[in-house]
Amino acid sequence: MQVIDSHQHFWQYNSERHAWISEEMQVLRKDFLPADLMPILNENNVDGCITVQVDQTEEETNWLLSLAEKHSCIKGVVGWVDLTAINLTERLEHFSTFPLLKGFRHILQAEHPSFINQPSFVNGIGRLKNYNFTYDILIYPRHLPEVLNLCKKNTEQLFVIDHMAKPLVKEGLIDDWKKQLHPFGALENVYCKISGLATEANWNDWTLHDLKPYLDVVTAVFGTKRIMFGSDWPVCMLASSYLQWMHAIKDYFSVFSRDEQEQFFSGNARNIYHL
Repeated sequence: MQVIDSHQHFWQYNSERHAWISEEMQVLRKDFLPADLMPILNENNVDGCITVQVDQTEEETNWLLSLAEKHSCIKGVVGWVDLTAINLTERLEHFSTFPLLKGFRHILQAEHPSFINQPSFVNGIGRLKNYNFTYDILIYPRHLPEVLNLCKKNTEQLFVIDHMAKPLVKEGLIDDWKKQLHPFGALENVYCKISGLATEANWNDWTLHDLKPYLDVVTAVFGTKRIMFGSDWPVCMLASSYLQWMHAIKDYFSVFSRDEQEQFFSGNARNIYHL
């Protein structure tokens, strides 16, 4: 069975640029490059990955594309572009010439929910489909109502909710998140990455038992045709090794059919990112 890691990151650590990496995240305060990831992918029998933006600059997008051109394990890049820019069409035309660029993302979790439905941002989202670009959505549960509205308005645009919208696993809260996520089940243009969940739990002693109620919700809402595996490496290292996360997720999906597992671990990522 092939495996595509639909969500991981690279960076050259800079204390100012990566100020979000706090004191308690010391393990992340260093460079993470393809040479660091490739042995891990091989160890876990992962066939390739999608690398996702961290910085909100075109400079980083270009750097990620240069890495993808040099390393065949990188099957695609989710970069960044200013969707509110006056010259957005020009920038999208430019980026459309790079086959390995699959879509874009903005750190919406750092924005007020009202940002999501401002006219300039909505207009930018509306242009992405003309270039077959996906849009990854990085949010907290409080952003879900606005995201739902955005996705309903753009039914021809493919969206991917990253990290299951970061439910409050550590606090054991599920009801509000579950209620807000439920309407997305009817939106066939919205997918969801099962990634980053362990870092929303207690970093030191989480188990699959803690994660299972949240996994049950996502698989019920989206079905196996609209979910995909992601590691969130190296951020996952705050709470688990790559191998530990892989084992937990394979354990959870072991009761699903072979076809369903193949959809989740590679097929859906291949389809939505046009691999």
